[in-house]
Amino acid sequence: MKRVLIVLAIASFVQSVAAQSAPPAAWSPAKSIGMFAYPKKQQNSNQQLIDESDCYGSARQNTSFDPQTPRPIGPSAQQEQAAQEQAAQEAGKDVSKGGTVRGAARGAAGGAAIGAIAGDAGQGAAIGATVGAISGRRRQRMKEQQAKQQAAEQTAQSQQQAHAQTEAEYEGSMNAFRRAFSACMDARGYSVQ
Repeated sequence: MKRVLIVLAIASFVQSVAAQSAPPAAWSPAKSIGMFAYPKKQQNSNQQLIDESDCYGSARQNTSFDPQTPRPIGPSAQQEQAAQEQAAQEAGKDVSKGGTVRGAARGAAGGAAIGAIAGDAGQGAAIGATVGAISGRRRQRMKEQQAKQQAAEQTAQSQQQAHAQTEAEYEGSMNAFRRAFSACMDARGYSVQ
């Protein structure tokens, strides 16, 4: 009977030593959020896993944030390009029309004045109108191109700002979660970094 008790006592002792010196679990809540927890009070790996899990749940409840939520991703390059092209098309429509007509009128007036000096105001006006129409159309196209480019750049900038804001909000939530987790683990006797 004494031998059985001794064998049981030795077996129990070996199990407790093995549990205390067992390597930490491969996965832990602390590692999943990029932190490391070290026991200050010789807690075994099983107790550490329990404490980490409890603190993980507590931090999730207190911050209303789940670190397992995928990181926000911005629109794809194709989606960004499509939005920029659409903004450019809309901006091109907003540029006032009539550059050809205004240019022709200016050119005709200038051509008539020059033609009057040269002796044929009608022919001068016709030549001036043609040159003015070409010049007016070119100015109008330049304004359209500038408006399209500006609209595309503004859209790209607003897309970048929206993505940066979303990233900052995610990082802020993750940092708050880490602080809550760390505070809980510290209260349970762990050093967390």
